Amino acid sequence: MLEEARPSLDSHLTQIELGDRLVVLARTIQARDTGAETTLRDGAVNWSRFGDQCLGQSLYRHRTIFQNAADAPVWSHVELSYFRDIVPADVILELVFNQQPRGVHLLRAEILLTTPSSFILPRDWRGSADRPERQVSLEYIEVQPKHLRKYRNVMRDYCGVAAKRLVQENRFGTFRAMETAVILYRTPEMTIDWNQIHLCELDPNGFDGFGKEFAAALRVDSNDVDPPDAFADLGNIRTVPRWTFNDSIVEADSAVASVGITGCSSGLPPASAELSR
Repeated sequence: MLEEARPSLDSHLTQIELGDRLVVLARTIQARDTGAETTLRDGAVNWSRFGDQCLGQSLYRHRTIFQNAADAPVWSHVELSYFRDIVPADVILELVFNQQPRGVHLLRAEILLTTPSSFILPRDWRGSADRPERQVSLEYIEVQPKHLRKYRNVMRDYCGVAAKRLVQENRFGTFRAMETAVILYRTPEMTIDWNQIHLCELDPNGFDGFGKEFAAALRVDSNDVDPPDAFADLGNIRTVPRWTFNDSIVEADSAVASVGITGCSSGLPPASAELSR
């Protein structure tokens, strides 16, 4: 059984560790019209219908491509649904295998697990409505299977440590590294592939990738001595087929940050109190 998320050493942050991994149902979607987006938005706001195991949903709309190494068409929306322990079968049936609402074309559905020490939120997370300059970075990464252990070590020892400082300093809204456990559905037209998704809310103006951001953050803790460049080896073990910036349509996921505080589903805020726009 999934253990409760333990708070990080900083009492203002929630950091999900190895034994605490949450389960996320991610859907990659092409919404064919505004009515389809409204349907997706209404569903995400009404996440409480999934019961006490659900910690909320979020919905993002594609805005721009930051980096692209694939020929596949760009999808319009990504939806993330957060759960304790498992994603219930009836939720998978509704969101993946049942007929989709009019105008909603499901391209891919997968179960994600949080990457240890690299899933970090402020414990008072309520979305980014107060920071309109921020967009949601969604980085899609393909790590070679034989290098997954090495990649997790880099995320834990380098990226997670740096991301923690950047979230703590409010330069990033959150940093959420997740890895694919299983692909439930993929339409034949989805020729692009990945096994990691990294989510982060940031100001894209002047942003030049995480390498420089992380190095600067780690330098603070090393008396301004340049830390080892962990990104130097990543090119040999992973590719980034696509990296996009997105608008937040619904951010009904504040309960994810409160897991380490409440420790029980009864402490989750009601869906009506969540953020959406």
